[in-house]
Amino acid sequence: MEVTSLPFDTSFGSIRKAQPHDTEEILRMVKHMAAHHGDTSALSADALARDVFSEEPWVYLLVAAASSGLIGYAALCGLTQFQFGHRGFDMHHLFTEAEFRRCGVGASLVRACIYKSRALSCTYLSVGTRPDNLEAQAFYTSLGFKRRDCFPPRFVMRIEE
Repeated sequence: MEVTSLPFDTSFGSIRKAQPHDTEEILRMVKHMAAHHGDTSALSADALARDVFSEEPWVYLLVAAASSGLIGYAALCGLTQFQFGHRGFDMHHLFTEAEFRRCGVGASLVRACIYKSRALSCTYLSVGTRPDNLEAQAFYTSLGFKRRDCFPPRFVMRIEE
């Protein structure tokens, strides 16, 4: 399914842009993502507001919403290949709550990231994984990302205009 607008409905709920009223749920999910990777989140509500909800956002945040609340998110950070005039996004975070994994949430968030990339004239979407995260690597490859020859693993998808 190609995404042609945000928000869009899914079998579990919807994918949409994050809103300021989502702040507490986003902070909770970021904390879970950090803990999953052995980190401690220091993201504050003020930093989230500055980076995501400002007039000129530094990060684009898409969320997966179910009737029970937010169940996932994707954070997009700008990239450039300035000498070629190419814009891109790093999908810096992709997170799905454990009980909703393997239900299409992650794939729906990636589709929304592709849509957002196209909407902002990006020609590529990039994502990295930990070297031992073979499940994530297989997931990105299954969605059409191509593995780059580097360490740690990075995956790139060319976005057609």
